[in-house]
Amino acid sequence: MLDEPEAPLSPTRQLSLIAMIKQMVDQGGQFIIATHSPILMAYPGATIFSFDEGRIQPVAYEQLEHVIVTRNFLNSPETYLRHLLEE
Repeated sequence: MLDEPEAPLSPTRQLSLIAMIKQMVDQGGQFIIATHSPILMAYPGATIFSFDEGRIQPVAYEQLEHVIVTRNFLNSPETYLRHLLEE
């Protein structure tokens, strides 16, 4: 069980963590990971559960708020930051 392992990790190190998880899964390991990281949640074949709205339910990666917001921000940061640039 891992609770937000991405907290101290850069995106590159999160990718390294995914590689280490894959090695352990290949050896029979299983993981339960609480995370907000779109990188970690992208692990191939992962079952993702959302704890939003007072219930636990499976959710598709593409439907996750963190994935949507991160993707939209990276595609258009000025849209999110324009109020900071206004004088």
